[in-house]
Amino acid sequence: MSDVTIWHNPRCSKSRQTLAMIEERGVTPAVRRYLDDAPNEAEIRAALAALGLKPIEAMRVKEKEFKEMGLSKESDDDTLIRAMAEVPKLIERPIVFAGGQARLGRPPEQVLDIL
Repeated sequence: MSDVTIWHNPRCSKSRQTLAMIEERGVTPAVRRYLDDAPNEAEIRAALAALGLKPIEAMRVKEKEFKEMGLSKESDDDTLIRAMAEVPKLIERPIVFAGGQARLGRPPEQVLDIL
């Protein structure tokens, strides 16, 4: 499968494990270092749709920026998506896209069913 993309943070152990697991299966994914190449709101919405998750379910709520931005689990979806676009560190990682589907690599094995 050649149309595999991973939103990757090389400093994250789960992201590194997921990337290694994909490569061990002979797949060379497109690697998007999403902290340096932040997805826009439309890309985040598409990712959430492919994941089948609500914005809060794909956020790192323990990051200090989450609280600093005044966000909470009760924040509306548009506010959360805007925050993820502004501060990509808030996006849970890694996210793997393949064949029109997506999976959150937590745990890394979750991505196997779309490869």
